[in-house]
Amino acid sequence: MNIPHPYLMFLGDVQDQLGAKTAQGIVDWRPDWCLGQIRLEGCKADLGIPDMTIAEAAGQGARTLVVGVVNAGGVLPEHWTSVIVQAIEAGMEVASGLHTRLESIPAIAEAAARHGRQLFNVRHSDQSFATGKGTKRPGRRLLTVGTDCSVGKKYTALALEKEMRARGMDADFRATGQTGVFISGRGVAIDAVVADFISGAVEWIAPAADPAHWDLIEGQGSLYHPSFAGVSLGLLHGAQPDAFVVCHEPTRTTMRGVQHPLPSIQEVIDLTIRCGQLTNPAIRPVGIAINTKAYGEDEARACLEAAAKAHGLPASDPIRFGVAEIIDRLTEEFATE
Repeated sequence: MNIPHPYLMFLGDVQDQLGAKTAQGIVDWRPDWCLGQIRLEGCKADLGIPDMTIAEAAGQGARTLVVGVVNAGGVLPEHWTSVIVQAIEAGMEVASGLHTRLESIPAIAEAAARHGRQLFNVRHSDQSFATGKGTKRPGRRLLTVGTDCSVGKKYTALALEKEMRARGMDADFRATGQTGVFISGRGVAIDAVVADFISGAVEWIAPAADPAHWDLIEGQGSLYHPSFAGVSLGLLHGAQPDAFVVCHEPTRTTMRGVQHPLPSIQEVIDLTIRCGQLTNPAIRPVGIAINTKAYGEDEARACLEAAAKAHGLPASDPIRFGVAEIIDRLTEEFATE
């Protein structure tokens, strides 16, 4: 999607920082595209960029209002409509990563038609997908998987792409969620695909490639999450990964939005191998990515060292300490294959 920037990031009145993770991801990986943020009363998220009104942002050249929030069901609350309409009237396009289509809101559709503005529903694709076939295809693929949702699967895949390209490796990030599509400009929000076609959509995202090429596929949800495991499993089968990295947030005890306990890293490794062998019998783990943001330096390093020792895999925080050791393991594992 060719979404005009710079962006004004709309956070609504989300109740925590994770509620604005789409906006945060765009700011972290495309900071030069983000002019400012607009927040409603009671918003508890902050992107660390200037707060602006619609008029101020339009005056400084903002071209698109990005609804950069996530919530259960991907709904667009009614009280956000007036802000979106104001942005359209001020000359901005609107892009949203929610499940609710912008044009399904009459006031938004009417304003866009009246002012000739575009509405981008990033979570929805016009592409038609076949059912997955599970046939072995050339090229290499790595999938990020998680003990929960919102633990760093996208950031890990992007960090791997950056480091692998710096080493001269042929590697591409493949977006499977709305934030990744915003960042890369391509991909499919896999949780909006009809269930029968999830694995086929992932085969389309990461098609046959040169044998030395790596597709770094953004994971979604968790095989253990009662809300999202169906998406995670279809994604795993379609990705047909040769390798995977387990992503984890160590301070959680239950998975986000539910009361189910967080699975262990080993449980995720074992289930990923067991399920992933359906389409790639040689699937294997090559690293652990742990979000240590809640820890101080010494505690973070101790956590990573313990995980590496327990599982016999390199463990790192991709943002804090990089992914060099994980890529070293990856290249070592596949050097002779």
